[in-house]
Parts: sequence; structure tokens; C-alpha cells
Amino acid sequence: MTSTLVLLRHGQSVWNAENLFTGWWDADLSELGREEATDAGRLMAAAALHPQVVHTSLQTRAIRTANLALDAMGLLWLPVRRHWRLNERHYGDLTGRNKAEATAEFGAEQVKVWRRSYDTRPPAISPANPTNPNDDPRYAEIPPDLLPTAECLKDVVERMLPYWFDVIVPDLRPDRCVLVAAHGNSLRALVKHLDGISDDAIAGLDIPTGVPLVYELDAAARPTEAKPVLERALGDPAAIAAAAEAVARQASSG
Repeated sequence: MTSTLVLLRHGQSVWNAENLFTGWWDADLSELGREEATDAGRLMAAAALHPQVVHTSLQTRAIRTANLALDAMGLLWLPVRRHWRLNERHYGDLTGRNKAEATAEFGAEQVKVWRRSYDTRPPAISPANPTNPNDDPRYAEIPPDLLPTAECLKDVVERMLPYWFDVIVPDLRPDRCVLVAAHGNSLRALVKHLDGISDDAIAGLDIPTGVPLVYELDAAARPTEAKPVLERALGDPAAIAAAAEAVARQASSG
């Protein structure tokens, strides 16, 4: 018997709209992002996907996305588990910077390495950075040796997988559906694990905002069918491809 896993990147945030490196900064959804979240719930309902439990990060944009999607499905009452291990990648001292401006200052190749290489971190967050998120009270209980100051995707994989195995997988009982509302990079980390994507190939994967990705999993919590990630998406394929391409262009756009 199989279980169903739905991965949902939060809707567009106000910092996404402004082309800023967001990371652990708690940017809320834009108006478009709220619409995307509601539409995601409608798509799941139309596909007869009815989660029994939800997992989110500790960040408002993921929490609000889950709430709006659940509200659209009439499931706002569902139990929700939240954890920092599902947070977005910590962008270090890039946090709060405009992506195009960072490209102009450091060069396109360097910014591409910081954004897309599997194992190269950006500069660590500076205490002088006005958008330093590390003193946020929601992270007060994270041990200092675990609280990141900058992360590459490899770091996100390593801090996300314990939560996957210890908390999400036990919820994936036969015939159950689990919704994970999280972020571009925490979901890329999970997809990398699920689909066995190589360190090099994961650099080319862009997950659009507000698009549910549906996995059928076997008893070992592995996909029952191998297919490209975006072929798992609910919605219009052309629109989904265009949205993924827009994510890829962010570093050079104004």
C-alpha cells in the first residue's frame, strides 16, 4: 500500500517580489503569494488530495501558505507540526540584498556559485546586517552549534533529513496523505533525497512558488515511479515551466 506526499513551496513573498535574498528573514506573502496559496489548495481539492497532517517550517510565508491552502480545502482544522529544520536555506550575509545588485557587485559567476553550487556557502551573516535573523525569538531554543550563520544546499540536506526520517516518515502511513509546506531550498533538499538527484544535477532544479508536487511513496518512503520533478506538479504544464524559468532568472533580473 502506498502513501501520498504533497510538497508545496510557499507562495510568492514580498521579498521574492523585490528580488531580495530572503533565507531565514521572515518575509510574509505578497498579494500574489496569497492567491497562489489559495489556488494550490483548490488544485489539491480538485485532485482529491486530502491531507491528514501538515508539516511547515517556522517561517510565516510557509505557515500562511499552508493555512490558505487548507482553508481553500475546508481543512483548516488539520494538525500541523512546525520545525526549523524545514526552514529556507540561510543565505548568510546575502540576506536582505537585491540579487541583481549582488550580481553587479560580485559578478554573475560568484553569485551563481553562492546560489546554486551544492557545497559552497555564501559569506556568514554579519552582526551588523540589519536583516540578521539569528536573534529572532523563534530560534532561541536552537543549540548555538546548530544555528546556522550561512548554508549551502548540502547543509540544508544534512539538517533536513533527520526531520524527514524521524517525524515526517512516521506520518506517511498507508493510504495517508501528508502535506509539507516549506521553501525552495528545503524542498530541493528533500526532492534530491527522494529522486536520487546528483549533487551536480540539483543545481538545475527550480521549484516554482505555490505549485503542489505530488509523490506516491511505497512502504519504504521511496517514490513508486521515477519521473522528472515538475511532471509531478498539479496545474498547467506550460505555466509551471514558465514559473520555474522565472525562478532561474532571478539573479539577473531587476
